[in-house]
Amino acid sequence: MSDPDLPLWPFPVRQPVSEVLEWQTDVLACAAAEQRLALRAAPRESLTYTHLLDAGGLARAAALARAGYLGDGLLPLWHQAGRAATDLAADDSVIFLDTAAADYRAPGEAIVALDGGEALRVAVAAVWPDRLELSSPVGAALTRPLVAPARRAFLTAPVSIERRRQSLGSVTASFALRDGADLGTSADPAATSHLGLAVLTDPAVLRQPLAASLAQSLEIIDNGFGPLVAEPLLNYPQERCSLTLIDRGRSAIWSRRRWLHRLRGRQGAFWLPSWGRELRLQAAVPANATSMIVAPLEDLTLWPGRQVMFERTSGPICRAITAASYHALGARLSIAAPGITIAAATPVHLLTRMRLDTDRIEFEHFASRTEFSLALISVPA
Repeated sequence: MSDPDLPLWPFPVRQPVSEVLEWQTDVLACAAAEQRLALRAAPRESLTYTHLLDAGGLARAAALARAGYLGDGLLPLWHQAGRAATDLAADDSVIFLDTAAADYRAPGEAIVALDGGEALRVAVAAVWPDRLELSSPVGAALTRPLVAPARRAFLTAPVSIERRRQSLGSVTASFALRDGADLGTSADPAATSHLGLAVLTDPAVLRQPLAASLAQSLEIIDNGFGPLVAEPLLNYPQERCSLTLIDRGRSAIWSRRRWLHRLRGRQGAFWLPSWGRELRLQAAVPANATSMIVAPLEDLTLWPGRQVMFERTSGPICRAITAASYHALGARLSIAAPGITIAAATPVHLLTRMRLDTDRIEFEHFASRTEFSLALISVPA
């Protein structure tokens, strides 16, 4: 809801912008499974901005901090800013731009600004995929300005002011946003899925080492004078790994944000490919085949129930292994018909069902990319 009485934090921001999304999940675990309850549908959002200002800007920032430290203000979401498609005249009441990759709301507020200039607030009456309709004219002539949504926020830490030479200085302020929204209410039709869960096939996963650890949760019982006894706490081994993902472009960054909202912290699960090429096809798999021939395997009893992914340039195909038997060329693994002929040289990777091992995600937003790291842990099927 638009509130013209809210003070605006108008200063241009320096890169990177630090953002934190934080959910709350209650994980109820037993020996064979776990149940995860999301206690917070929409995450809490916080932003940390750094500004490089002159003497006048430093004085204004200090005045705003003194006046509004315990109250709400209007904060531009600079990391979601996009360029207007046309110049703006002072009497324009429509801003043409792509609104799909930002959290614009109606009724609500947005800001417009020239590069490096202070923000000018505008009241949003309606949001369309290609434009914003305003409640009143912009009030200033601007050439292809930056446009960003604005949200109600409040300061969560003392404002840090560092004065330098030549009347310049930097200001660092941390804010918590109000009126959080759940962006994960609908699935992404373009995402690869398997058994109702998304498959993480991002190029950022391919470009970095995928370090993982595999362990069985144990309790060591030591009475002090006898042998040690190991009691398993879980009936399944747990795999842990960490990923650093890099998204470029507003659409990719927004798609990632919606995916994280669908996970809701530690509640949701997804499939993570191993990229280890554990299975080597010995022959092509016809489109209507219900099995595949792979190189010899150590223990065939371990393979029924595992999930695999065929890495194809036109898009991955995921299947479940339902049975395993010996074959003259190695092993025959039963799967559902792929529907497309798969060449013998196609890499085949294992899929592991994973979830986030934390409810807190920290982002670093740069001018054209976003970086963040995830701690992951496997979950039972």
